[in-house]
Amino acid sequence: MLGLMQQRPLLISNIVDYVATWHAKTEIVSRDPQGVIHRSNYGEVATRAKRVANALVKLGVGHGDRVATLAWNSWRHLELYYGVTCSGRVLHTVNPRLFQEQIVYIIDHADDGYVFFDLDFVGLVEQLAPHLPKVKGWVALCDARDLPAVKVGNLLCYETLLAEVSPDYVWPQFDENTACTLCYTSGTTGNPKGVLYSHRSTLLHAFAACAADGMAFSAKDSILVIVPLFHANAWSIPFSCAMCGAKLVLPGPKLDPESIYTLLEQEACTKAGGIPTIWLNFLAWLDANKGKLDLSKLKLKMIFSGGTAAPRATIQKVRDDLGIFLLHAWGMTETSPIVTLGSPLAKHENATPDEIVDMQVKQGRQVCGVELKLVGKDGETLPHDGQSIGELKVRGNWVISGYFKGEGGKVVDDDGWFGTGDVATIDPDGYVQLTDRLKDVIKSGGEWISSIEIENLALLHPDVFEAAVIAIPHPTWQERPLLLVHPKPGANPTKESILEFLSTRIAKWWMPEDVVFVESLPHTATGKLLKTELRTKYGGAVAVKG
Repeated sequence: MLGLMQQRPLLISNIVDYVATWHAKTEIVSRDPQGVIHRSNYGEVATRAKRVANALVKLGVGHGDRVATLAWNSWRHLELYYGVTCSGRVLHTVNPRLFQEQIVYIIDHADDGYVFFDLDFVGLVEQLAPHLPKVKGWVALCDARDLPAVKVGNLLCYETLLAEVSPDYVWPQFDENTACTLCYTSGTTGNPKGVLYSHRSTLLHAFAACAADGMAFSAKDSILVIVPLFHANAWSIPFSCAMCGAKLVLPGPKLDPESIYTLLEQEACTKAGGIPTIWLNFLAWLDANKGKLDLSKLKLKMIFSGGTAAPRATIQKVRDDLGIFLLHAWGMTETSPIVTLGSPLAKHENATPDEIVDMQVKQGRQVCGVELKLVGKDGETLPHDGQSIGELKVRGNWVISGYFKGEGGKVVDDDGWFGTGDVATIDPDGYVQLTDRLKDVIKSGGEWISSIEIENLALLHPDVFEAAVIAIPHPTWQERPLLLVHPKPGANPTKESILEFLSTRIAKWWMPEDVVFVESLPHTATGKLLKTELRTKYGGAVAVKG
């Protein structure tokens, strides 16, 4: 027997219409590359999104066609988020931090007809255009008076396009499984692959993000969106914040600590989200400027962080210096991205501060809508005992079923499980702790050593700013860990002091074979440690037999 409920498609236009009706005056604040603040609101953005839809009609962009952006976090980028998707087109947010060859590949692979770009990327666009003959036009995100000379065919001005069309547009109704956005993986091995999200998956994901044990967004929040809009739908923020009517603060490209602090104070931000590196630099800046700052002016209640593991030292410092909770999140481009969130349980009400941090350093518990399991080396399902280590697999309502255009072949098994490539444990309460990537795990004497755990412990040393661990060959034990340390400014730690510090915190057989001090560590376009480069440079060293 079927229920007698109405069948309404889950479309992004549902939430855009909702926020435009009931939260029309809620602010959307943007800062441009020159530091100028622009103030808009959901009502204005929704109206201009309808102009975007009409402009796409005028340009001949059809239902399902891909529209690319090379843009920072701004009100115009948000208008494209809504106008492109709600009208049945597909928004392809391109990561401008990728190598030029990768950007050419993904724009061509996506068959993007038009590319909308911020003026910061004029030079990049001029380099890309000769290699992208399928692109029909390049749209500068500016008004006519600021339109620069750009050496591309069919240069268009965003504000002129919008001024020439009507704001009257009725969002079409279509199947909720229709594609809405397209993001490509960072392509650390091989070409980037496209992840094509649907309206249905996006709305379900946004519900999970808004949940009390999710990121708990509400109409009372002012949210600083440090995570770029070109990273996996900015972790759902453009959609989940519209779903609840939260104020959005979009910082543009200036993500230095002082610029972040200014926005946090000026816009009374209650929540902020970004990768751990952002917070590592922010906390160091606070330390250096604590005598000049009045932290009581901040309204910040929570930081949410993902993209890579948040170190214990960062979590503790956020608590101690700011008096707030860091919510650890984990997911992938292939999972929309939220899979786990580190929200506390009732049992944590009386927990000690150290016990709370023990929970926070884990990647969190799975949210409703996805499923997780651990798989051992022989394909067996492992128990959730907090000890068994295996590959983490995931399936659910917003998890990939295949890559765009079939790249990579079959990527889920017959039961729908997607292999994340992460090695993890799951404890009896459901908290996931990543111990490594399959490609990064160190195999020593038949056992696995977690590079992530050594890195996190090294970061507790007062002189360590950032750390990375890679495997180096060993004639007896197969592989041993090598620790690379980027010291804090002005600090001069020694190998002996680092190893002595670690000696009371990890098993003897986990101890790094050597410590190498570096001026900086390389990162991927999404802020993760670029271990392929480190392995190329340092991985040829051979550990002494012992």
